[in-house]
Amino acid sequence: MENVCYIVGAGDNSGTNFTKKENDFVIAADGGFEKIHQLGIEPDLVIGDFDSLGYVPVGGNVEKHKVMKNETDMMICVKTALHKGFNNIVIFGGTGGRIDHTFANIQTLLYASQLGANIKMVDGNNTYTVVSDGSISITGKEKNIFSVFAINGVAHNVTIKNALYNIENYKLEENRPLGVSNQFVNANPVISVGKGSLLIVY
Repeated sequence: MENVCYIVGAGDNSGTNFTKKENDFVIAADGGFEKIHQLGIEPDLVIGDFDSLGYVPVGGNVEKHKVMKNETDMMICVKTALHKGFNNIVIFGGTGGRIDHTFANIQTLLYASQLGANIKMVDGNNTYTVVSDGSISITGKEKNIFSVFAINGVAHNVTIKNALYNIENYKLEENRPLGVSNQFVNANPVISVGKGSLLIVY
């Protein structure tokens, strides 16, 4: 597997669990700084306006931003990961608490996906990922639930294979939740979209 950039935010970290390998990169997004230290991991970079953390960490790897800015701390972290050449990005602590922050982070997944990145967000209950003009295979146990949503207008030529409900070359629209509550069977579902973007929650 290619090198991974892990980003840890201040949200729901009940599912945060990873092992940093050589050449992986870890970014703490604001209040995620404390969670990373609880895991015993030293972040390579700390980014934020530090309104949620309440103080500015000391060190040469701290990048402080103004509170009044045009991008969220998480978006800045993801852009930093992309700029450093990471195509595989995993976000922890990006959900929970304020629903507007969760939605903003889902938009951030869309942004990175449209640039060709493999990006996902993980919490204690779900994994969220976005696929754009391509396909993805997701893993889970038999009878686990997954849902597929059009996230950026109409998603064309949507195909779902190896699931309880399979479709082929279907059109999904973002104002109709037709892809909710599908189910794993005895193989990993493969989800593809010919044109457009899909949010997949599993």
